[in-house]
Amino acid sequence: MNAPDSPDSSGCIVTLTPNPSTDRTLTLGGPLQRGAVHRLETVGSQAGGKGVNISRACISAGVDTVAVLPAATDDAFVHELVAAGIPHRLVPSDHPVRVNFTVTEPDGTTTKLNSPGAPATPADLQALAARLHDLADSADWMVLAGSLPPGAPAEWYADLVADLRDRTRVAVDTSDEPLRALVERLGTAAPHVMKPNGDELASFTGGDADALEADPAAAAEAARFLVDQGVETVLVTLGGNGAVLVDRSGAWHASPPPTDVVSTVGAGDSSLFGYLLGHLRGDDQADCLALAVAYGSAAAGLPGTTIPHPAQVRRDLVQVQHLPVRSHLGKQSPQ
Repeated sequence: MNAPDSPDSSGCIVTLTPNPSTDRTLTLGGPLQRGAVHRLETVGSQAGGKGVNISRACISAGVDTVAVLPAATDDAFVHELVAAGIPHRLVPSDHPVRVNFTVTEPDGTTTKLNSPGAPATPADLQALAARLHDLADSADWMVLAGSLPPGAPAEWYADLVADLRDRTRVAVDTSDEPLRALVERLGTAAPHVMKPNGDELASFTGGDADALEADPAAAAEAARFLVDQGVETVLVTLGGNGAVLVDRSGAWHASPPPTDVVSTVGAGDSSLFGYLLGHLRGDDQADCLALAVAYGSAAAGLPGTTIPHPAQVRRDLVQVQHLPVRSHLGKQSPQ
């Protein structure tokens, strides 16, 4: 039997999901073929979005959390949050929460079809920011996660980080234009943690995404750019190659335990939660990375966007090693 990873911790994680989604997972019995007719083996549905997924992980691990998001109080999405026992603060919306579709194949290949989401007005964004400000002093971590809704300026996450980072610790997990806008503002809006994957890291360092994912040392070198710009810790998830963690004191790579991949959706969110959970416990960086990879691997072995319970997480099977990394300023980081 898997030994449960003890959930003992204290603290509170506040999550922001500005573009939440109902995640529907369609499971195929064979490979996806364009233009063909497929019979689905299962269809699943879960209230999701990166921040909501992290709040869901908090509930399983006994960590206090509040999920901040836009939605109508009578939306089926919110009813599911209530049923799952996820505390939340809403900004009222006249639009239903969007629906995203994930198609999973027997070998674990995942195809995502994401809706754009309801448009956000300046008043909506102001109200979401106000919810975060109200909660900042009671939060040990504030997680800004996922895509931005139509109408939100690309630099909105950067604006939030600049406003919040002196009041609480801030982690950001986003992509595309919001990520690029944040990177451009790191001089004044560097979060405490950033969690890119290989594709996202390559998008602003100019590297090759496949090469970064295949080479942890190269990924760590690329992540050092963010640390040199003021980010305290960078967690880069590398799919089947685990993850690397880089800060000013050094760099580490964690190899995942053997995993039969069922769905990769939500694995990155679980990895970020694992890191934050380790930090709340006072673990050192290597142990935080091991817990991050253990959580991400456990999630990849579960269907849809299922978030693992601590009893399913095997940190003891994760191997961590130091990596030699040179900063972009030319100085090798100490080990």
